[in-house]
Amino acid sequence: MTKNYIDFALYMKALSDDTRAKIFEMVSYKELCACKILEEFNITQPTLSYHMKILCESGLVNGRKDGIWTKYSINKDNFENLRSFIDSIEQNMKSE
Repeated sequence: MTKNYIDFALYMKALSDDTRAKIFEMVSYKELCACKILEEFNITQPTLSYHMKILCESGLVNGRKDGIWTKYSINKDNFENLRSFIDSIEQNMKSE
């Protein structure tokens, strides 16, 4: 499998903000609507939308419309790609 370093860079850029890192952890437990995510932060809805846009564009989070709400969940395939990338680095360090 060829490594796509552009994707890895997007994943890490998306997670480089503490708010987005917390959101990512929140949606790893279960699918959440934006209103539930917003309850955990002292930010405005447009600010949340900005963070969700970055997470979704990175491919780490999926958003789906459910009536008037958008619900978010972790993209398990892309999370696994990121995990495999980090695991391969760890293996390289152990083999030195």
